[in-house]
Amino acid sequence: MAAGEGRRLRPLTELWPKPILPIDGRPVVATLLRDLAAAELRRVWLVTGHHAEQVEELVGSGSAFGLEVRFVDQPDVLGSADAVQRALAAGAAPPLIVSAADTVFRRGELAHFADTFSGSGASGAVAVRVDPPPGSGRPAIRRLGDRVVRMHDDDPTNPWSGAPLWALGPAVAEHLCRDRPPYELENAFQAAVDAGETVIAVEIGKTRDLTYPLDLVRENFPYLRAT
Repeated sequence: MAAGEGRRLRPLTELWPKPILPIDGRPVVATLLRDLAAAELRRVWLVTGHHAEQVEELVGSGSAFGLEVRFVDQPDVLGSADAVQRALAAGAAPPLIVSAADTVFRRGELAHFADTFSGSGASGAVAVRVDPPPGSGRPAIRRLGDRVVRMHDDDPTNPWSGAPLWALGPAVAEHLCRDRPPYELENAFQAAVDAGETVIAVEIGKTRDLTYPLDLVRENFPYLRAT
C-alpha cells in the first residue's frame, strides 16, 4: 500500500511520496520489495495514489527486484481495506500478504510472518510488536495466546501494538469494505473475529518508519543520534 499522502511528513511529502524517501540511504519501498523477493513472494500489486508517477518510475516492472509488479490506482484516501479491495479487483486473490510501503522490517521477519501464517491454518494474521509501543496511530491489540481477540484494545497496560503487516485468507477478505468509509483493515479483521474466524498474532521485532521530517535525519545519519 503506497497511496498515502504522508501528511505528518510535510513539507517533504508535498514534493515526494513517502515510500520513496530513504531509510539507511535506500528508498523504503525498495527495501520492502527486496524483502518480498527474499520471502519468495513474487507477485506484487502496488497500490499507489499520491505522487504515483514517482513510485512507479522507481519500481518499474519489478524485474530489478526479482518481482512481477502491477500498479493499482487508489484515487481517494478511502482506507487500507479499500486499497486491498482494489488490488483484488485488479487480479490479486487470497491468501494475501499485505504491507504498508513505508515501513522497514528486520531482515527475515517478513518471510517469518508469511511462513507462520501459511502453516497456521488460520483465516488471517496480524503482526504485533512491543517497539514502537501502542500510542497515537498504533492501537493495542488484545490477544489470548496466539489468537487475536480484539483489534483495538483500550487497556493502557497492553504492550502489543499492531504493525502494518497483515495476512488475509478468503474468510477475512469477505469482510473488506462492509462498514463506512474510510474502510480500514482493522475493521475487516475484527468483523472476521466476531464471526468466529481464527486470526493469529505473529510477533515481530522493532520496525522503522518515517513519521516526521526529523525522522529522515535520524534514520539516515545514525551518528547524529543522541547518546
